[in-house]
Amino acid sequence: MEMMKRKFLQSLVGLFAVVLAVATLPLAHAEDETPDGLIKRLSSDVLDTIKADKTIRASDMSKVIALVDTRIMPNVNFQRMTASAVGPAWRQATPEQQKRLQEEFKILLVRTYAGALTQVSDQAISIKPMRAAPEDKEVLVRTEVKGGGDPVQLDYRLEKTPGQGAGWKIYNLNVLGVWLVETYRSQFAQEINAKGIDGLVNSLAERNKTNANSKKG
Repeated sequence: MEMMKRKFLQSLVGLFAVVLAVATLPLAHAEDETPDGLIKRLSSDVLDTIKADKTIRASDMSKVIALVDTRIMPNVNFQRMTASAVGPAWRQATPEQQKRLQEEFKILLVRTYAGALTQVSDQAISIKPMRAAPEDKEVLVRTEVKGGGDPVQLDYRLEKTPGQGAGWKIYNLNVLGVWLVETYRSQFAQEINAKGIDGLVNSLAERNKTNANSKKG
């Protein structure tokens, strides 16, 4: 049962990619776009893109991975996401260890999202009313994914980034009441307690290597 739930959640996590995958170019007025407006615009665009892209529907994993890597990750505060997933041990990690953790965690997420993208068909995303003040720097955008069964809760935490490339970036995702970062944090904590930071890095690297080889087979 637990394994089925985990696989289900991993598949749904890929819907995170759905709302972001069309952001290939910087927006001229990105700093003026509301976070719920961003999610709504990208949701509509990417669903249309996936439905029209035969290579994605045919599960061409190399192209899907490239899509996720180039279009999704620029819209994520990935350092914050990795640091939050690693937890308190992040502050004790060396700069090199932090770099490796980000690299391996990124590969893990990219392949997770890419696998789920190939399963997107007739889903539609509904944006719920957002409660936030104009001066808020962090917000919650709540959505529902509809199509082929009961609606799926899919919520995003975003932060306002200042300076060059200002705009909203995602740093956490909630699927059916389960926050992505917290889920990985519990897994990573076990690795760190048993084998330390280097043990976690090696474990992620080995998992990514296994996943890559399985896709080739």
